[in-house]
Amino acid sequence: MESDRRDWLEWHKPYDDPNSSLSRRLAIVRRELASALDAHGPKPLRLVSMCAGQGRDVVPVLAAHHMRSQTTATLVELDKRNTNIAKSDAKARGLTNVRVVEGDAALTDSYAGSVPADIVLACGIFGNIVDDDIRRTIETLPTLCARGATVIWTRGREQHRDLSQDIRKWFGSTGFREVAFHAPEDARFRVGVSRLAIPPKPFARGIRMFRFVR
Repeated sequence: MESDRRDWLEWHKPYDDPNSSLSRRLAIVRRELASALDAHGPKPLRLVSMCAGQGRDVVPVLAAHHMRSQTTATLVELDKRNTNIAKSDAKARGLTNVRVVEGDAALTDSYAGSVPADIVLACGIFGNIVDDDIRRTIETLPTLCARGATVIWTRGREQHRDLSQDIRKWFGSTGFREVAFHAPEDARFRVGVSRLAIPPKPFARGIRMFRFVR
């Protein structure tokens, strides 16, 4: 997660409750990631996870997937405590092709050498940044993507609005085609899956996509 005054180690604790909203969301993200690995294989793949936290959405899925040996994954996370957990988990599962980067996921520099990626995870980001930064991030994603790349994203529904509908439109206007969208009636989280339908754009260093807000 991107740095602010919140304790991002504590933020992950609801994942340990199988009935929590975060756990339910995680289960959907994992299913969609497994589907994306199936869809893009059997060629060698690159995967990037932005604000990767403890790697709970990537590491277990990759460890159990038939594409594990053909997928190079880069997890970018700023909180050292979370990166240590992600590194330990990947090592324990024998994933030598998972690289955990302790860095600012909002800066494109953090992805140098890891892109263009076939699969990009932007989970846990859009609910923590302002609307303009969400749109800026979406518009920057084609520079991180390989041709036909899949992007998996999440967003929570606020009491007074559901910004996920705007996010879906922004992906569409940027050149992505929606593959799936999950909006459980009894939950506030949203999970979207989009595939790049236009040619990728050149990668550029020095771009800040977003800043986390309280």
